[in-house]
Amino acid sequence: NISGALCISQAWPGMARTIYNDHKRFLETYLTPYPGFFFTGDGVYRTGEGYYQLTGRLDDVINISGHRLGTAEVEDVVNHHVAVAESAVIGYPHEIKGEGKINLGVLLPGVYAFVVLKKDSGYTEARLAAELRELISKKIAKYAAPEHVQVTHRLPKTRSG
Repeated sequence: NISGALCISQAWPGMARTIYNDHKRFLETYLTPYPGFFFTGDGVYRTGEGYYQLTGRLDDVINISGHRLGTAEVEDVVNHHVAVAESAVIGYPHEIKGEGKINLGVLLPGVYAFVVLKKDSGYTEARLAAELRELISKKIAKYAAPEHVQVTHRLPKTRSG
């Protein structure tokens, strides 16, 4: 039972071998972080039985009030709620936490959660939002609680949507 970065120790057919016109970037991104391994950029959880669960991109990070927060970390807590089937969390410019440019031009976003409910959960958006804010405040921190929770029927399955 351990979490970490997903790295692969052996080459496989079809793996990337460079980035067009930028081989140095390829080496720095995929081979330098963990010498001797190919770094996929994904986080992973391995169970005691040896099963792997991808937890999300390690580079999906938002800056909330000066704290670096992985979106996958927040999504994991949201997904543990009894009514939630799946979720996606993003950062957005927030008027109190930093809509304007501050600290060398870095925007400090708020947290916005998109949530797909389990069938017949019986939850209203307001009740779910309140429970998720409380849950995230306890499991991570108060600053990580989403300002907005939007219930939706489905989520995009790629980073570009």
